[in-house]
Amino acid sequence: MRKLLFVFLLPFALYGGVFEKGKANIGFSLGAATSFGHNYTLFGVSGHYFLYDNLSLSGYYRGWFGASPTQHELSLGANYHLPLSKNLRPYGGVFVRENFVSGDYEDFEAYGVRGGVSIINGANSYFSIGYAYEWYGNCNTSECSQSYPEVTAGFSF
Repeated sequence: MRKLLFVFLLPFALYGGVFEKGKANIGFSLGAATSFGHNYTLFGVSGHYFLYDNLSLSGYYRGWFGASPTQHELSLGANYHLPLSKNLRPYGGVFVRENFVSGDYEDFEAYGVRGGVSIINGANSYFSIGYAYEWYGNCNTSECSQSYPEVTAGFSF
C-alpha cells in the first residue's frame, strides 16, 4: 500500500521551482482568433525570466496562420503566478505587442492583459490554460479589440 501511495504522490512531490527567481522558461502555445473578418490558428513561442519568485518578464513570438493577410507578432510582457499551492498557480499578466501584417494592411501595436491557471506537472514542466484580451493602438476601424483562449506547455531550466 505504501508503494502505491508513493507512486501516486510522486508527481506532486516533483513540482520543483518552475517559477522561482533566476529560472528561465520556454513555452509553446496554440490558440484561435478572428481578425480582419477571418478565422486564424495561432502558434507561438515564449520565453520567461523570473526576476523574483513567481514574477517574470517575457518575450513572445506568435504567427497567425490559415487565412490572409498573414500576421506576425513580437511582444514584451510581465506575468505573476499566484502561489496558492505547489501544483496550481493562477496567473495574470500585461503585454505590449508590435504586429506585422502582410498585404495592404498597416502594421500596428496592441496592449493587453491575460489570465489563467498554470499546472506544474513535473520538476521542470508546466501546462497553462488561459484567456487574453487586447486593444489596438491608433485604431480607426470597428474592430479595436479582441479576446482569445491561450494554451501553453512550458519547460523550465
